[in-house]
Amino acid sequence: ANLRFIPLINEFLPTGEMQIQQSEWPSFLSEKVMTWRKEIPVSFDDSLIAQSIAPKPSVRLYLSERDNFLVLQPAFIYGITEIRLSYEGEILIPHYDKVQIIKRNEEAEAATLKMLQNLHSDMKLSKTDYCLFLPSEAVLAGSWFFRFMDEMREHNIPVLGFENLKRLRISTFKPKTEVHVNSEIDWFDTSVNVSFGEQQVTITDIKKAIGNHQQFVPLSDGSIGLLPEEWLKKYGLLIKMGENHDGNLRLKKIHFSVLDALLEDVDEESLLQDLQERKETLAAIIDRDFSNLLPPAELKAELRPYQQAGFQWLAFLREARWGGILADDMGLGKTVQALAYLQQFANEKSEARFLVICPTTLMYNWEAEIRKFTPGLRHIIHHGTKRANNVKDFADFQIVITTYGTMRSDIRWLRDQRFDYVILDESQAIKNPQSQVAKASLLLNAENKLALSGTPVQNNTFDLYSQMNFLNPGLLGSREFFSNEFAMPIDKFREENATQQLKQLTYPFMLRRTKEQVAKDLPEKTETILYCEMGAEQRKIYNAYRNTYKESILGLIDERGIARAQFSILQGLTRLRQICDSPAILNEDVRLPNHSVKSEELIREITENVGHHKVLVFSQFLGMLAIIRQQLEAANIPYVYFDGSSSAAAREVAIQEFQNNEACRVFLISLKAGGIGLNLTAADYVYIVDPWWNPAVEQQAIDRTHRIGQTKNIFAYRLICKDTIEEKMLQLQERKLALAADLVSDDGAAMKRLTRDDIQFLLS
Repeated sequence: ANLRFIPLINEFLPTGEMQIQQSEWPSFLSEKVMTWRKEIPVSFDDSLIAQSIAPKPSVRLYLSERDNFLVLQPAFIYGITEIRLSYEGEILIPHYDKVQIIKRNEEAEAATLKMLQNLHSDMKLSKTDYCLFLPSEAVLAGSWFFRFMDEMREHNIPVLGFENLKRLRISTFKPKTEVHVNSEIDWFDTSVNVSFGEQQVTITDIKKAIGNHQQFVPLSDGSIGLLPEEWLKKYGLLIKMGENHDGNLRLKKIHFSVLDALLEDVDEESLLQDLQERKETLAAIIDRDFSNLLPPAELKAELRPYQQAGFQWLAFLREARWGGILADDMGLGKTVQALAYLQQFANEKSEARFLVICPTTLMYNWEAEIRKFTPGLRHIIHHGTKRANNVKDFADFQIVITTYGTMRSDIRWLRDQRFDYVILDESQAIKNPQSQVAKASLLLNAENKLALSGTPVQNNTFDLYSQMNFLNPGLLGSREFFSNEFAMPIDKFREENATQQLKQLTYPFMLRRTKEQVAKDLPEKTETILYCEMGAEQRKIYNAYRNTYKESILGLIDERGIARAQFSILQGLTRLRQICDSPAILNEDVRLPNHSVKSEELIREITENVGHHKVLVFSQFLGMLAIIRQQLEAANIPYVYFDGSSSAAAREVAIQEFQNNEACRVFLISLKAGGIGLNLTAADYVYIVDPWWNPAVEQQAIDRTHRIGQTKNIFAYRLICKDTIEEKMLQLQERKLALAADLVSDDGAAMKRLTRDDIQFLLS
């Protein structure tokens, strides 16, 4: 075992000593003695030891691979001596004719180790292997490797061992990219040349890498080319959306926003001007920076500045032949903006035909808005068992209003009708691309398409796909492509890059203004009627009670006079109002089933339209509040509640919870209990479920939020059942303005100014 020492022993024979000339000693010490120290212990006389010092060592970093890890092994150089982490003890080096003892600079070594560990959160130090480990996927992700190399250069640390790497043999070159774009009639042809040093890569290789969510491509010399984050942000969407066409990428014209980030790389002057003009036009619209197109004179409304910008945006979409989503917050007047442009279109093309598709509860709201703002546009409601069954029946009308359900049922012949515009109101109704209504919408034949929705994305990113696919087929690729490239990365992994890419793709086709953004253009308080269409069962019960009361009350008036019939009149009108809420809240011997279009519409409003805003919900009837409570709980919507029986302490707890807890979005209050003494400025939306016939009481309820301390604009909605006592009461109030304060006062006193004809009208 000691045979290797024989040559060394021979040098000391025969005396066991060796004589060295003083002049030769420095070289002998350096070349011989220090070499012996690597094999055997060597002791030095004190006269040969120089004073020890502790300089800051220089550093080298050696790379290697082990399993699925990159191994980083630092080495510290003291003078001409290199040591690894495993080295123990002091360091001896020859210094002229003496030996210099160097104590290791443990503080400097520890600082270097800490710096290396901090290069990545997944970096681990192994005290047994005396090196650091980083998982391979972390090395290849994003721009880490280039940041790592920059950090090493900054610390003057050479990195060695690249030639020994296999799987992680990474090119130190960043990708060099050249882009050339040619504009064709319906698409852009884009050539993209990418190289890493002298290594070229193909578009096919890059598309494959991005499709596999890899941020690197294999190079022909066996190394790996990394695609840094900044490169992916600039070129990733182009690679993702472009179709490989003879080695080039072909982009549809609708994807022009993909080229936004590449404008600096485009050298064709005409193309650059085309792209720049499109971009500036969009920016000008969003910034409300032009006024060359004014709303038509026939419009019976004065558009607010942001509404006029929306009207102009619709004109731009038509000119560009693109569909879009007008995604303003609820209450900002999406309908009037759409009607303004339909009127403009009809002025240019008198035979224009428009199809409006909306939830059942909004049909009559559209009708009311048309009559109010564009009375010159002839319209028809296409709904119910007696609806038209042939496109010829639409000949005399410019606007056809129908529901999603009716459109789905009639799609076989509706698809044969050519419309100038198809408008989807509350377009989130088609958010599921597999639903029959979404599939039917794709069959509609329209020159222009528009969607209206305050909440185009409700639950997840995929909600947007079906709506955009209706408006601009192909914009977001196939359903599977969108799910893999956008929906899953955004919703599941919160990938910021995918989020920014989707925004870049869709921003030209979506215009959204929040209430806060346009607050200065809004009145302090906006009041709107939401018309609700009863379902068949609720309508059947209502008609039965109405016919009974009509016969009995009118007979009683004829027999005893209106003054002596007051109690029966009040009782009958109240019960009909309750049925408008739900037959289930009638105090009858046999409990009637719950059929409530209002509660369905209210929950739909809260879940689909209200968003992050807070809501007050008022009802006169405790039974209706109970129904709404059950549906809020079923929908997992946090709320607070009180009525006239609630204690003062309970009221205060509910108020503080609503005012201060961001998650608590709904406050249910009985109309009388909430009419006075409340300050609920956290809310900016108010729903009056069953309108009180004395408007002053309603205003007191609305003013619970519209009071000193309120900084937001208020939107108040009254839910009115179509073709019922509720709608007729509104009409009667318009005919008899003085009636409002006398019909049903707070104490239930007699209705002084109602005539027999008024009662007959209410019950008709």
